[in-house]
Amino acid sequence: MVSTVTPRPRPIENACFWLAERRRKTDPPLIGRREADIVIIGAGFTGLWTATFLKMLDPSREIVVLEQGIAAYGASGRNAGMLGEAIDHSHQLAITHFGRAEAARLARLGVENLGNLLRFLEERRIDCDLERTGQLHVALTPSQVEELREAQGVAQELGLSHYRLLDAAATRAELDCARYQAGLFNPHGCIVNPVKLAEGLKREAVQAGTVFHERTRVTAMERSNGGVRLRTAHLPGAAGTESRMEATGVAAERLQAAASRLKAAAARAQAAVAPGTEGEIVARRVILATNAYTHQIFPRLQSRFIPLYDYILVSEPLSDEQMSHLGWRRRCSVADMRTFFKYYRLTRDNRILWGTSEAAYYKGNRVDASCDHSERHYAELRDSFRRHFPALADLEFPYAWGGPICSTTRFTPFFGAAEDGRILYGLGYTGHGLGTTHLAGQILAHMALERPSPLLDLALVRRKPFPYPPEPLRSLAVRAVTRALRRVDTGRRPGLLLRCLDAMGIGLSS
Repeated sequence: MVSTVTPRPRPIENACFWLAERRRKTDPPLIGRREADIVIIGAGFTGLWTATFLKMLDPSREIVVLEQGIAAYGASGRNAGMLGEAIDHSHQLAITHFGRAEAARLARLGVENLGNLLRFLEERRIDCDLERTGQLHVALTPSQVEELREAQGVAQELGLSHYRLLDAAATRAELDCARYQAGLFNPHGCIVNPVKLAEGLKREAVQAGTVFHERTRVTAMERSNGGVRLRTAHLPGAAGTESRMEATGVAAERLQAAASRLKAAAARAQAAVAPGTEGEIVARRVILATNAYTHQIFPRLQSRFIPLYDYILVSEPLSDEQMSHLGWRRRCSVADMRTFFKYYRLTRDNRILWGTSEAAYYKGNRVDASCDHSERHYAELRDSFRRHFPALADLEFPYAWGGPICSTTRFTPFFGAAEDGRILYGLGYTGHGLGTTHLAGQILAHMALERPSPLLDLALVRRKPFPYPPEPLRSLAVRAVTRALRRVDTGRRPGLLLRCLDAMGIGLSS
């Protein structure tokens, strides 16, 4: 049998393994008119952590969160669930963009941030399938071995002494793959179920008094009497048991009949709220927690970031024999050292999540359902998995999906205010949002409440990243850089384009 993925694209709420396991009912949309002190647009990790810290700083504030899909619908629910301490894309890039002293501060802050996040989860007893497994970066070529040595050296210079360089034998002792030539192990890394984490944070926010409206799209945003007026529309659709059964391949007539009854009940429950019904909310401040979707509601920021799609497969559960063959004794998450790297981990029930940072860009900053699936990327993922683990070539991958990350030219997030401070924003995590949003929530909460914090003095808060060119130059530039980086991944030296970008301080090798 040949490894396969579902050939017919499915709604992301069924195709994504994490979202397909979701059981919670959707919160009602915003209907009619209301007011709030602060409105957060987006119920991903940026919005959830911001709501959490707002209530911790000032429980009296009335906080409302608007989400056009469901909580964790975007990158927050579609990522690999690999939780680490990184705020920047690499320590060397942080030195290039911010200087050595600020890079050292970010390195220390990343360790502190991860510790605080884990402590919060423990204190609040949030069950998100947390495993403290560590993270392993692996070298597939001799040049990548040298890159690992350099990365460890830079980390030590910045005060991080916990990284361990592993030779080929020690690396394969962590996960038995003949392609590994060396590894760099970070014991601080963790793996989680990101949707369960988001649902746990949402429950905490609701218990603190935050109100959520899902299936609520913001259609207009305007100044109003010292605040901001938002107009909204109710969007149809909800993940149901019937679609989840399709995702897992269950076809029993009894279960299908039960699903039909649930679907009919859901339709009756929503009959009183017709799709397109408008709502309105006025708030003193609005926080954009929309990351890769931000340009759809606030176009003036679209020059500061680009949305890039990653694609992921999740396998069927591995047998004990298959697990023994892999020798994945520590269950650590893994990523290789290529620019367009593969990353992988185990789920709680021993499925393999296999992802790629191919960074697909769709012209015009397009982020919609048409980008959620890519058979080309799925085929490449299957092929790369077989090359890594030929003994598991027959493994089935019933889940396959894509999701947008938000990248900036300096590969760190940025923050700011508009409309005389009425609108705040934070975005651009470049693949590190699972941990960095915990920090972003604190930054945005302090900005919204006008409270002092040393976090507001960070260079990544005070300075904006270099802008991307407009279309059609943007698409042409992304295509050219992608081709150049692919050549480097095959072992060739960086060409003139990449050397020029490095000289400008906006290259991946800077």
